This record gives sequence, C-alpha cells and structure tokens, in this order.
Amino acid sequence: MAKKQIVEVLVEGGKATPGPPLGPAIGPLGLNVKQVVDRINEATKDFAGMQVPVKIIVDPVTRQFEIEVGTPPVSQLIKKELGLEKGSSEPTRNIVGNLTMEQVIKIAKAKKQQMLAADLKAAAKEVIGTALSMGVTVEGKDPREVQKEIDEGVYDEVFAKAE
Repeated sequence: MAKKQIVEVLVEGGKATPGPPLGPAIGPLGLNVKQVVDRINEATKDFAGMQVPVKIIVDPVTRQFEIEVGTPPVSQLIKKELGLEKGSSEPTRNIVGNLTMEQVIKIAKAKKQQMLAADLKAAAKEVIGTALSMGVTVEGKDPREVQKEIDEGVYDEVFAKAE
C-alpha cells in the first residue's frame, strides 16, 4: 500500500477556494479540487472569518481523502469573541476590548487539546497571556493581575462550574 500524503493549509473558515494555497497543493495529487473545497467549507463553516488550519490526508492510489480541521489560534478566537478586526498595535496603551472570565474559559476549552496546559486554569492563563499581547483586558483588569488572581483562587468557583 502506498504511503498516505498529508497536505496542511491555512484557510479562511467556510471560504476555501480552488485557488492558492489549496489548489496548487492538492491539484498534483489527482483529487477533485471542487469536492475537497466543498468538504473543507462544510467542516470550517463555524469558523467563518477566521484562519483555520486544515489537514488533508490523501491516499494517492485510491484518491480517497480525509479532512481534519484544527482550531484557529487563540488570538483569532479572542477576536471572534469580541468582534474585533485586529488586536491593538500598542497593547500597553491602547485597550481594544474586554473579556469576561466565562469567555476566557470558553476559549481555553476550545484550545485545550492543542495547549501544553496541565488543566483548565493553566489553559485559561495562556489565553489571558494572549489577551495581554493583543491589548485586551480581562474582567476590566490588567491580564497579569487576573493571572495572579487565578493563582490565588479568586476564580475557583467559576472554574468549578466550567469543568
């Protein structure tokens, strides 16, 4: 049996097209590009407006393929949650949004599988770190302050409800 080939691309959720980067990557494999694009768009429609990592696993002999959809980067999830176009260019001076702890936990749960975090609290602290670099506050406070409060147990009840 021939070795399966894996093509990894970053596409906009629900808006993959036969053009670059997808078409040139899968065209030489002999796949029906329209079928692949339709399957990717169906699988990524919930991530509309975000860049989504997609793996296309191809068996070159049978020309069968599978699609694995990753989750967008934390920064993309934060932008979607807050309805932002982009993060702040001066995150220490220019605040562009505010996340609630519930939103932080929702994003942390969505990304937990790809994170190195040992538990939900650690994953939430990673999300908060990304928020800091984007100019986004958490619960109306500096993200570093919220990370300390998580360590001190201030949000233990919120985490207990979430798990």
